[in-house]
Amino acid sequence: MAEIPASLVVKLRKMSGQGMMDCKKALQEANGDIDEAMAILRKKGLATLARRAERETTQGLVVGKTNADGKTAVLASLCCETDFVANSDDFKAAAEKAAEYGMACKADEGIDNLLETAVGGKKLRDVVTEVVSKTGEKTEVGDYAKFRLDGPGLISTYIHFNSKVGTMLHIETADDKTAQSEQIKRTAADLAMHITATKPLALDKSGIAPKVIEQEKSIYAEQVKNKPPNIVEKIIEGKMKKFYEENCLLEQKFVKDDTKTVAQVLEEAAKQAGGTATIKRFVRFDVG
Repeated sequence: MAEIPASLVVKLRKMSGQGMMDCKKALQEANGDIDEAMAILRKKGLATLARRAERETTQGLVVGKTNADGKTAVLASLCCETDFVANSDDFKAAAEKAAEYGMACKADEGIDNLLETAVGGKKLRDVVTEVVSKTGEKTEVGDYAKFRLDGPGLISTYIHFNSKVGTMLHIETADDKTAQSEQIKRTAADLAMHITATKPLALDKSGIAPKVIEQEKSIYAEQVKNKPPNIVEKIIEGKMKKFYEENCLLEQKFVKDDTKTVAQVLEEAAKQAGGTATIKRFVRFDVG
């Protein structure tokens, strides 16, 4: 077996982020060829992924990133098997890289698009494989979305303190002055936190799948099947109204003031800012 200089082991460790012993073994297997040793380490990660393909990735981190002008933002999640690995430095670094790759990704959605994005000649798919090799756990990108502003407005992101859940919110405004007002910035931040806490299914009724609506109606119909027929429809209508109030963002009661709906809170903030504002879209990601 070839004698491997310690300097070469250190160099591979810096390149790969792997442990000293793993680097030394890879170099010995590659007869000192550092490129071949890198390939061996990557194969190790791929082998681990294949071996643990059926394992559940119920832990991980949600990460976000916004560019300097605030016109583009990314939200993504990186998932693993255990909370221990999710809290490791290697995994945290990989999660942050996922957000960086998201900013470089040309597509606004699609996990495969994100994984195939290259930064400095390395794809995110390779970064994930490397962290698998380091941790020995199945690791995968759970969610990814990118918002870009084409006109006046702002993007607000909120990630809960445990980094297990986060939200990205796009608010469109009448002009840039309104978007940059303290009232709208503060309200946007509050609404992102609100979404994180309340898990709305959609922005409004039109965003809820017809299948979900029909399912809810059938459940309510079953609950009141023994009531007089002339009042059944009214009861179902009342229950659906409550369902929309609980699950449509604009109709939800605001978590900081349940005397107002989200729509009312945003309208008031925009009025104070001297303009108008509309929620265009949002995403909410969580792990676990």
